Amino acid sequence: MEDESKNTSYTDFIIHSLEEISLKEQFIIFYSVIKWTFLATVIGAIVGAATSFFLKFLSAASLTAIKHKYYYLALPLVFYFNYLLVKAVPEIEGHGTEKVIEAIHKENGKIRWQVVPLKLITTILTLAFGGSAGKEGPCAQIGGGIASIFSGMARLSPLDRKKLVICGISGGFAAVFGTPIAGAIFGVEVLFVGTVLYDVLLPSFVAGITSYQVSRFLGTEYFHFQINAVPTFSEGFFAKIIIAGLFFGICSFLLIEFMQFFTALAKKIKDNRRPFVGGLAIILLTMIFSEKYLGLGIPVIESSLNGQMNMWYDFLLKIIFTSITLSFLGSGGIVTPIFFIGATSGTLFADLLGLNRQIFAAIGLVSLVSGAANTPIAASIMAIEMFGKDIAPFATITCVVSFLITGYRSVYPSQIISSDKCELVKSAIGKTIVNVHPEVAEDEVQKTLIGDTRNFAQTLKSKINFIEDFMNFYKKRGKKKQD
Repeated sequence: MEDESKNTSYTDFIIHSLEEISLKEQFIIFYSVIKWTFLATVIGAIVGAATSFFLKFLSAASLTAIKHKYYYLALPLVFYFNYLLVKAVPEIEGHGTEKVIEAIHKENGKIRWQVVPLKLITTILTLAFGGSAGKEGPCAQIGGGIASIFSGMARLSPLDRKKLVICGISGGFAAVFGTPIAGAIFGVEVLFVGTVLYDVLLPSFVAGITSYQVSRFLGTEYFHFQINAVPTFSEGFFAKIIIAGLFFGICSFLLIEFMQFFTALAKKIKDNRRPFVGGLAIILLTMIFSEKYLGLGIPVIESSLNGQMNMWYDFLLKIIFTSITLSFLGSGGIVTPIFFIGATSGTLFADLLGLNRQIFAAIGLVSLVSGAANTPIAASIMAIEMFGKDIAPFATITCVVSFLITGYRSVYPSQIISSDKCELVKSAIGKTIVNVHPEVAEDEVQKTLIGDTRNFAQTLKSKINFIEDFMNFYKKRGKKKQD
C-alpha cells in the first residue's frame, strides 16, 4: 500500500509539472502573439501613413518638374546635391532596401534617424528630375528607419529591433505596390537566399496588411491588372513557360551584371566628379533615344500590361539608365525599374514566339523580381495579388526558374547565402553574396553527367527491348493463327 501511494503521488507530481510547463509555454506564446501584433500594427500604421505622404509628395514634385521641357537637364546638379548629403550620411546612397538589409545583418537593425528625411528628399529629387530608379527602396528604408527609431524610444532589445525593422521593410513594400501578402513575405525572404524567417512571419503579415490598409485609406492608388485570358494547361504551353523562365533568368543576370559594371566604373571616377559624369551620361542617352526611360517608367509598364508593342531594346536601355542612376549618386529603389525591365522583356519574348503580350508582360514582371532579388515566393504571391489567380501556376514556374538561373548574384549584395541553389555548384553558405565565389564541383559534375547519361541509355535500351519483345510476340501469335 505504501509503494502504491508513493507511485500515485509521483505520478500526480509528473502530471502537475507537465500541466504547469504546458501552461507556461502557452502563456508565453500568447504573450508573444499579443506583443508582436501590437508592435507590428503600430509600425504598419506609421509606415503606411509615411508611404502615402511620400508617394503624394513624389507625384506632386514629378508633375511640377515635367512641365518644363528639358527638366532632366538638372540631373547633374541633383546628383551633386545627393553627393553632398551622402558625404554626411552614407546610408542614404543607392537603393534603400540594400542599406536596410546591411543594417539588419551588421548593426542589429540600428538605423540613424537622419536617414528617414534625407532619403525622402534625395529620392524625390532624383525621380522628379528624371533619374531612373524606383520608389519601394526608399519606402523600405524609411519604414525600417521609423521602426528603428520606435525601437529606441521603446527600449527594445537588439533582437526585437531587428524584427521590427523587418516589419518596416514589409510595410513599406506592401504599401508602395498594394501587395500586402507579397510585401510581408518579401520582408522575411529578402534577407537570406534560401531561408524564410518564420519567427518574424506573424508581425510581418500584420505590418504589411496594416500598412497597405492605411495607405489605401489615405488615397494611394495602385496599378493592378486582372488577367483572365490565360490559356489552359497543355504540354506545349508549359514548355514555353519553362523557356520563358530561362529567358527572364538571363535578363535578371544582365541587370545584375550591368549594375556591378557601372558601380565598379563609378568608383574609378573621383567622388566630386561622379555626379556630373552620371548626370551628363543620362542626358546624352535621353537625347539619343527617348525620355520614356527616365523616372519610374509607369506609362511603359502599363502599356506593356495592356498588350501594346514596345521596342525590342527597351529592357536593355532601362537596365543601362537605372545602372547609371544608382551608381552615380542617384537615389531611389530598384524594384520599379525591375517591373519595367520585366514587362518589356516579356512583350519581347511574346513577340518572338507569337504569344499573348499581356500574359508574358505580367509573367516577366514578377519573374524579374524573383531572379534579380532572389525572392521567388514573394514574387509568386505578387503575381496573384497584381494579376489574379489564373496566371499563378505559370508565373510560379517562371519565378522559380528565373531564381535558379540567376545563380549566386543579386541586386542586393548584402543578402546572406543560407543554402545552395544547385548541389553541383557550391557557394560559401553563411557569407554575403558580395563575398561569394561559387565553385563547380568538377568531379561531381562528371559523375552525375556520366551517371545520368548511363541511366538514360539503360532506360532507353530497356524500353526498346520491351517494344521489340512485344512486337515479336504478336508476330509469332499472328503466324500461329495463320497456320
